[in-house]
Amino acid sequence: METSPLAQRLATRFVAGENLEQALGVARSLNAEGITVTLDHLGESVSTLAEAAEARDVYLRTLDAIHEHGIQGNASLKLTQFGLDISYPECLANVDRLVDRAAALSSFVRVDMESSDYTDRTLDLVKTLHARYGATGVVIQSYLHRSRADIESLCAAQIRVRLCKGAYLEPPAIAFPAKADVDKSYFELTQYLLLHGTYPAIATHDEALIGRICAFAGERGIPKESFEFQMLYGIRRDLQRKLVSEGYGMRVYVPFGKAWYPYYMRRLAERPANVFFMLRNLFR
Repeated sequence: METSPLAQRLATRFVAGENLEQALGVARSLNAEGITVTLDHLGESVSTLAEAAEARDVYLRTLDAIHEHGIQGNASLKLTQFGLDISYPECLANVDRLVDRAAALSSFVRVDMESSDYTDRTLDLVKTLHARYGATGVVIQSYLHRSRADIESLCAAQIRVRLCKGAYLEPPAIAFPAKADVDKSYFELTQYLLLHGTYPAIATHDEALIGRICAFAGERGIPKESFEFQMLYGIRRDLQRKLVSEGYGMRVYVPFGKAWYPYYMRRLAERPANVFFMLRNLFR
């Protein structure tokens, strides 16, 4: 699949390219439209510490390139790509190097959230590195029952949160199974972040929900520059441009790398709704 010209054309709809230079080209184009980026090098769930070190080095080059080329953007990563399944201390050491570099460059590293098996370790690592450098934040998923308590703790520590709905298949004891409950939780958590958070990132493509969020912010007198919306590369470009034209901050999540096929298959296999989401936006 990864060497098929047809499959590669499909992948480029949602993935910026196989290498950093291609990702930087996409980032420049988005910056020219007033959109900032977060670059994500694909390749989660490594099986050796050597692979984790390679991922670390790619991200170090990415942070340097963002700075050297004047890109308005930062980096996002998954801890399983940095050895979390193999060794927590080694994973912490790898990510520590990145956040240290980001702080020196006045940049930022966002740690993505994976399945609930990783939530506690992810939050522990982010809190540790935020206390050292301050140049890191984390993702919280609104479909988890625990997310309100996690967000309150993160806001108290002034750690930046990106809020998403959640893409992993979780049991009802851990996550809301019904979309209506996930949406309700998302809106309530967004309200809390807008009132108490540090530059929250509202990551959703749900236009109706975005309208409610904008209305809430306007009613409460929350400045548009105090938060941002985030969306995926290749998804709802029309809505991205609309929000920028209205004065809202917009950041696009730009994945790149050769491991795009596992990235797609993992997302599509985890939840059937992801298949329909991608197909809708492929033909939109």
